[in-house]
Amino acid sequence: MTTPRDDRGRSPDYSPLNWLLLLPIVIPLLPPLFNAVEPRLFGIPLFYWLQLAFIILGVTTTTLVYRATRRNR
Repeated sequence: MTTPRDDRGRSPDYSPLNWLLLLPIVIPLLPPLFNAVEPRLFGIPLFYWLQLAFIILGVTTTTLVYRATRRNR
């Protein structure tokens, strides 16, 4: 007995822009980027404010890919 797939007419999205979603995953895994105390930003060491920058990178990248690949409804 086979079960029908519930795709509802959706085709998979094979857009090359989806590769951009790897940036927020790979960049924080590069220790040479944040293995320092200086420069400080408003007295906050590099490691801490760079973590916030990684979050902003992730949100920006996800938003960009979503808007570029969504289909007109």
